[in-house]
Amino acid sequence: MSPDDLKKLAAARALELVTPGMRLGLGTGSTAKHFVDLLGARVAEGLDVICVSTSEVTEAQARALSIPMSTLEETPELDLTIDGADEVDSDLRLIKGGGAALLREKIVAAASARMVVIADDSKLVATLGRFPLPIEVVPFGLEATRRAVVAAIASVGAAGEIVLRRKPDGSVLVTDGGHYILDAHLGAIARPEALAAALCVIPGVVEHGLFLGLASAAILAGGAGLTIVGTLD
Repeated sequence: MSPDDLKKLAAARALELVTPGMRLGLGTGSTAKHFVDLLGARVAEGLDVICVSTSEVTEAQARALSIPMSTLEETPELDLTIDGADEVDSDLRLIKGGGAALLREKIVAAASARMVVIADDSKLVATLGRFPLPIEVVPFGLEATRRAVVAAIASVGAAGEIVLRRKPDGSVLVTDGGHYILDAHLGAIARPEALAAALCVIPGVVEHGLFLGLASAAILAGGAGLTIVGTLD
């Protein structure tokens, strides 16, 4: 099966968790896109749900499929969020933010009773950090914030190149919230909890892509079928 087929397989399994009347958080990214497509087909068949998106891209996709949408102002408590991940370890610690939606993704996940990750099994790693860690920052004082980020990373025994994310045309990528993203190429993060704590106290850091204690399960699709990390109950 192709990587895209594997993503669809994981998304289809996650759809089985959705029941009528649920309040759902809809993730962002290539795997989450498959889930939204499948959910749209179920809604067309009569499934009654209300959803909150994690990005403007997902919002547009869901509305095009006539999925009933809400906001966290109107629906502040969600039953379930289905989202992808750039990396996941055996303790369900995640790196997210490859699609530049980490801030809204984390807010939606935190508002949910459960978060279930869907991905192909290449995203399962022994140690987080092979995928660059996204760190969302305010534009003001960028260089001062970058230096503080470097120091925070060094304080937990990690190191690597810190790169301002740009679009293909070379312009700086701006998130839905109007922020920039610094990608930390660390290779390995031996102490993710310590790094998360160090980044959170930097004034210019809005959010980071370490999702710790948020996911209750991960559905990972591979050549041998589906692997479940955690519990889907």
